[in-house]
Amino acid sequence: MPLFSVAGKQGSEVFWLAKAELTAVVYPKCQRVADQFGFELVDVALDRENTGKYLRIYIDREEGMDLDSCEKYHRAIQPLLEDYDYDFLEVSSPGLDRPLKTDRDLERAEGQEVEVKLFSPLEGKKEWSGVLKAFDRDSIVLDIGGAERTIARRACAAIRLCVDMSGVEEVDLTGSGEAWTEGEEKS
Repeated sequence: MPLFSVAGKQGSEVFWLAKAELTAVVYPKCQRVADQFGFELVDVALDRENTGKYLRIYIDREEGMDLDSCEKYHRAIQPLLEDYDYDFLEVSSPGLDRPLKTDRDLERAEGQEVEVKLFSPLEGKKEWSGVLKAFDRDSIVLDIGGAERTIARRACAAIRLCVDMSGVEEVDLTGSGEAWTEGEEKS
């Protein structure tokens, strides 16, 4: 689950933040602050929802993010974005199931199992999973049970690491020191 910090913005005279502005103005500011803290800027998105416009900034680092780091970044970036039209600012880690978008993302995922969702079916399937063997500007190569499958990157709607959740149900979330498995009687 991603870690995040959220804040709202009220009643200021601001203008609508166009996608071009997001790319040309907001992203460089976010990148500059990420660099200052030694974080990787993963993505910046402006999403319109029923409750308002969410400016979402996803950051990461090698050892992973914690809530204090998200909050520190949030406090540093918020004053730099006051002139832009959004209702809520969220700073978040991308989470374990983050989309793999850049060459750097794919490079880190090489040798690991990934799930690929396609825009259109390939041989009757829109979802493929296998070990990411290689990639280049135009395609990715998966090892699927010993057979290699090359898929065009432009055909991929999303590429994500497969997250193994086995054993999670046995984790002690109560602090009692006793693991609980679904189906067991809770004491």
